[in-house]
Amino acid sequence: MCGFANTVSSVTGTNWQFKENFRKTAENIDGKIGYEAIMMTYIAMLRGINVGRGKMVKMERLRTLFAGLGFGEVKTYVQSGNVVFQSERKSPAELTRTIEAKIQRDFGFTVPVLVKTSKELARIVHKNPLLRVKGIDVSKLHVTFLSDAPPKTAARVLEDLATTRERFRILNREIYLYCPDGYGNSKLTNNTIEKKFSLVATTRNWRTVSALLEMAGWRA
Repeated sequence: MCGFANTVSSVTGTNWQFKENFRKTAENIDGKIGYEAIMMTYIAMLRGINVGRGKMVKMERLRTLFAGLGFGEVKTYVQSGNVVFQSERKSPAELTRTIEAKIQRDFGFTVPVLVKTSKELARIVHKNPLLRVKGIDVSKLHVTFLSDAPPKTAARVLEDLATTRERFRILNREIYLYCPDGYGNSKLTNNTIEKKFSLVATTRNWRTVSALLEMAGWRA
């Protein structure tokens, strides 16, 4: 991916003692031992930072924040708040609460965060139904990640908002979007979706989603 390496930043050499402690104490899980047995790779996506003059968060400081929580192999991608990291096995919901509370303490403002395991993100990428639609331009694809499953009426609500050229599919907690006239011109925005469904929503273009999956060690 052109320019991919230049958009990824990491905290190198962090938490070696954290790894060593787990190497000594971890049980054998899934055929692995030590540190690898109980560590998982997660992807955190922050909602609504570095937009206009709003909530400004430098990626270097964000990586330091994640490392300060004891997470390992912390990497960020572009400036919209995408973090790939390793942690002992915990639920995404628990990690979300921990990260949101730390951001509130360190930055002084609230930022919604959605966390996915690398396995979850791989499923989201590989199950994208719009990739099978003839004539789809992948550069116009997006994924809106939701904090919970939308209501059963969601498709009907989105149909009323979408243009005749736009396409969308809802699977689990994700809305796959195709916006041929540009996401910036669409009514299927995070703000609208949040108001309609009373859920947190954050959207990433397909390039970013694919890049995050590769950073997490999976093939997009």
